[in-house]
Amino acid sequence: MLLKHQVDGAYIRRVVDDELEELVAGLPAVAIEGAKGVGKTATALRRAATVHRLDDPAEWNIAVADPRRLLLGPPPVLIDEWQRLVESWDLVRRAVDEQPGRPGSFLLTGSAAPLEMPTHSGAGRIVTVRMRPLTLAERGVGKPTVSLQGLLTGKRPPVEGNTAVGLEDYAREIVASGFPGLRGLTGRMLRAQLDGYLERVVERDFEEAGHRVRRPATLRRWMAAYAAASSTTSSYEAIRDAATSGRAEKPSRGATGPYIDTLERLWILDAVPAWLPTRNHLRRLSAPPKHQLVDPALAARLLGVGAEALLEARPGGLPLQRDGTLLGALFESLVTLGIRVYAQAAEARTSHLRTAAGEREVDLIVERADGRVVAIEVKLARTISDTDVRHLRWLHDRIGDDLLDAVIVTTGQDAYRRRDGIAVVPAALLGP
Repeated sequence: MLLKHQVDGAYIRRVVDDELEELVAGLPAVAIEGAKGVGKTATALRRAATVHRLDDPAEWNIAVADPRRLLLGPPPVLIDEWQRLVESWDLVRRAVDEQPGRPGSFLLTGSAAPLEMPTHSGAGRIVTVRMRPLTLAERGVGKPTVSLQGLLTGKRPPVEGNTAVGLEDYAREIVASGFPGLRGLTGRMLRAQLDGYLERVVERDFEEAGHRVRRPATLRRWMAAYAAASSTTSSYEAIRDAATSGRAEKPSRGATGPYIDTLERLWILDAVPAWLPTRNHLRRLSAPPKHQLVDPALAARLLGVGAEALLEARPGGLPLQRDGTLLGALFESLVTLGIRVYAQAAEARTSHLRTAAGEREVDLIVERADGRVVAIEVKLARTISDTDVRHLRWLHDRIGDDLLDAVIVTTGQDAYRRRDGIAVVPAALLGP
C-alpha cells in the first residue's frame, strides 16, 4: 500500500486540496476517487475527525455486522475504501437526505469502482473528486510561472519565465513516479516498489474487483503492450497483437475485454477521450481515446526502461507502431498528467483532437464549460519551429475566437510568446 503521503515527514500539498476545501465547506458528502497510492487517504485524513478504514479486516467485519456504525462519530466522518462495502455509499446518501444542509459531514475514498454499483448514483448528495499522482509542480520540479487557469481566461496573459530543468530531469521524473509514497526512492528500491504495485494489481486487486486472473503472465504482457501504446490512439486489436507477438492464436476482444474493464475500474488506465466539440466547427473527427496509464512510471517499468534507456532511445518492450521515441510518448504522458490536474482545478475538461484520417492532431484540448478551448501540443524539443505549430494554426483557422489560447509545451528553458501569439512553455513552468 502506497498511502504515506509525505516527504521527510511533511505533507505535500496538492492542487486538489483547494477544490476539496471549497467543496467540504459547502457540501455534506464528498468522495475522493483514484488509483491506489495517489494520496487519497492522506489528503482525506487532514480533514477527517472520525475514520473508518474498510481495508482493515477487523473494522470491515464490524461494518458488515452493523453498517450503520459507519455513520457514527464527530464529523467529518471518513469511510476509507468505501467500495469494499458497497452499501456504505447508500448509507451516506440516506444520511444526507435525512439531515440536509449539514456541510462537511462525510468523506469517502475509493480505489476502485465496485463491480456492483450502489442502488443510487448519489447525484445531488455525494460529489465525486478525481485524484491523480503528483504533477511536476507538486513534486517541486521547477517553479511554475504560467497558469493554465490564466490561459483559459482568453486574455492572452504574458508568458515568461526561465528554468534550469532539462531533458535528463524530465526523463528521471518519468521513471521516478508521482505516487507520493515513492518520492525519494531511487534505484532498486524504486523498481521493487513499482514491481510490487503492478504485482498487487494482477494478483490481488483484479480478484477484489471481481475478476479472477487465470493467466497472470498474459495480463502483465497485455499491460506492457498498453504501456507501449502510451500517447497513441492504437486500436485494442493492435495492442492485443503486440501482447501476443509471435503467437499464432490471438485472444478475442471478449477475452481481453475484462482486462480493459477492470483496469479502468481500478483507475490504472486513464485514457484521454477524443474531443467532440459541441459546436459544428469541425467534421470528420476521430473518436478513439488516447491511451495513458495513471502514472508514466508504471508504463516505463512495464516496458523495462529506466531514464538512461529512454535518453538513449533504446527500444522498450513490445513491437507497436508509434510516431517518435518512447521518451517522447512518456514525456507527453507526464505533461498530460499535470494538465489534467490543472484543468480539473479550473473546472475544465481535457481531451485530444484527431481527424478521421489522422492528418491533423492536437495533443490536448482543455475545454471550458462554454465550449471555448485552449489547445496544447507537447514537443520533446528545446526549440520550436513553424512546422511544430502548424496544427495549432489550422485549428485557429477552423474555430476562430473559440480558441482561447494555443500552447506548445517543451523541454526548453524559456517561456515566451511567438510572433503569431502561440505560447511556448517549458513543462516545468506550467502550473495550475
